[in-house]
Amino acid sequence: MQPAPSIPIDTRRHLRPPGIAFGGDYNPEQWPEEVWAEDVALMKEAGVSMVTAGIFSWAKVEPRPGEYDFTWFDRVMDNLAGAGVAVCLATMTASPPPWLSRLHPEILPETADGRRMWLGGRQHYCPSSAVYREHAARLVERLATRYADHPALEMWHIGNEYGCHTPMCWCDESAADFRRWLSERYGGIEALNDAWSTAFWSQGYDSFDEVLPPRLAPTFPNPAQQLDFARFSDDALLQCYLAENEVLRRSTPDVPVTTNFIGVHKPVDAFRWAAQEDVVSVDVYQDPHDEDTHVAAGFIFDVARSARAGQPWMLMEQAPSAVNWRDRNGPKPPGRMRLWSWQAVAQGADAVLYFQWRQSRGGAEKYHSAMLPHGGTDTRTFREVSELGRELASVPRIAGTRSTADVALVLDWNSWWALELDSHPSTALNQMDIALAHYRPLFEAGIACDVVPPDRDLSGYRLVVAPNLYLLKERDSERLTEFVRGGGHLLVSFFSGIVDNCDRVHLGGYPAPLSEVLGLRVEEFWPLAENETVDVRHVDGTVSRADLWSETVVPEGAQAVAEFGSGHLAGQPAVTRHSFGDGTAWYVATRLAPEAMRALTDDVCRTASAGPVLPGLPQHVQATVREGDGGRFVFLLNHGREEVEVRLPQPLTDALTRETAPADRITLPGAGVAVLTEP
Repeated sequence: MQPAPSIPIDTRRHLRPPGIAFGGDYNPEQWPEEVWAEDVALMKEAGVSMVTAGIFSWAKVEPRPGEYDFTWFDRVMDNLAGAGVAVCLATMTASPPPWLSRLHPEILPETADGRRMWLGGRQHYCPSSAVYREHAARLVERLATRYADHPALEMWHIGNEYGCHTPMCWCDESAADFRRWLSERYGGIEALNDAWSTAFWSQGYDSFDEVLPPRLAPTFPNPAQQLDFARFSDDALLQCYLAENEVLRRSTPDVPVTTNFIGVHKPVDAFRWAAQEDVVSVDVYQDPHDEDTHVAAGFIFDVARSARAGQPWMLMEQAPSAVNWRDRNGPKPPGRMRLWSWQAVAQGADAVLYFQWRQSRGGAEKYHSAMLPHGGTDTRTFREVSELGRELASVPRIAGTRSTADVALVLDWNSWWALELDSHPSTALNQMDIALAHYRPLFEAGIACDVVPPDRDLSGYRLVVAPNLYLLKERDSERLTEFVRGGGHLLVSFFSGIVDNCDRVHLGGYPAPLSEVLGLRVEEFWPLAENETVDVRHVDGTVSRADLWSETVVPEGAQAVAEFGSGHLAGQPAVTRHSFGDGTAWYVATRLAPEAMRALTDDVCRTASAGPVLPGLPQHVQATVREGDGGRFVFLLNHGREEVEVRLPQPLTDALTRETAPADRITLPGAGVAVLTEP
């Protein structure tokens, strides 16, 4: 699929002032019209410059099929324009109105065991439903025609959180669409039989008419069938997006488009989707009860920044305080909302938005916090939100600046889908857990890191990290090999390079596509039992623990830099290093304890000359850099609770306080933020 031509975000005259966009989801249909005037007045007080409007407005603008009433929404748009608030206008298709499923119950999705999911929540549609897509496109045509020249319109927001609740559907319409998709992918049924290894268990198909989605079966469904269904389901969702995008491109070719990802979401390949957007946007909901939530958020932010090669992105949704959907919904402690918002900006965001503007009185999300809480303006949340709005507005030159990185971490959705299938040596392998185990030491060391697909150009990086790259295409393995041959450094973790694009094992010994560059072969997998650990003895004499996985590694040129110190593999390599061409490749055959993984990562980074933004950072302090026409900005964020002192290479001015740090250091309180520039 070829990417759509990108529209530069600055091609339109913005209603809002330049700088970081600030605001949130606006849902005026939840309130009587007399509340709307108060909304726009308080938005101005809070520093709101952009809202996303209309996400769940379909039932109100089209209360009956073909009967449209946009007059109330006209007044909403006019009110916002009059207040100088720009609109990221949603296409309103995220939740179909009840009449659509009453007239066309076939649009409702089904589970793998044949149960129908009903309306009453949201996203109650089969992604393959032609009826749903037709009605959605008709609505979008009306929207685009009506508001194309409205002064408030700054962007289009297509759909909402695709795949959040209905990432897959197993109904008959999905089955027919799946067969069509497979026919286009493979051309003929024999090619599918080969790709799916259907000689196993007498699964050979005589025609595409016999093929079904991987519905509930007596035992493990065909893994290649499951993998292709994950690909198909992602594509079915994308086709919904593209159908609406086509209407918008035709009607408003100069208006940028986006859709919001849910963090790093397994059903939706963000790298593939990003090629069809003008700007990436993402929803991130940190958990105040998780001490490390900022690390997981940092990973999401770096995926968003990397998806379009460093282009600034949008934090489309975050919670001002508590959410409503966890088992325990704690509020964000004082200062954390500000800290985590600035973290997004520090990692490339040019917009800080929330769900939502005014807290709902009823419905499933009435306990989800909002910029304007149930208690009104005399609340901690509204005060903190308003203060942040003013603070972001004070540094407009940040917008448009970018970050660069010497390190890339490889994330491949195809490999993710394949890695977590059933009938593996261990079903305890979790792609995000392993990715974060490799990302965390880079984050803690203050080393900038892109997150990229395996087909991205790697030539600009010093170090590439590949955690659990289970599925590896030949051309991608060649790209990694040539990267090392040309002087790059590569760190690969266990159970990588095992299968091809059809989930068929690469023959010739594990990991066949990477054996040459790694200088080894893996003879046998030894997954560890739940709660089982083994010792790992490092060349410096230290001993650490490892869990989850181990392997019998046979060096073929590689040198062991750590060995298993206990268990069935005692005395055999646990970590290896191999000089190859002008570069070096490391292999980790187990899941090292966090402190050991940090020590290894530090060593690898030193060898690769991949250094931190600022050396000697105190624990819990994050440092990033953004630079461009607006200048160079060094962001310091203290994720800890205690005050710390950070050494600086030279005196720098805090753009937020206008104070210049004395000599070569700055003090950050707990949850403190500094945005530093040259004085």
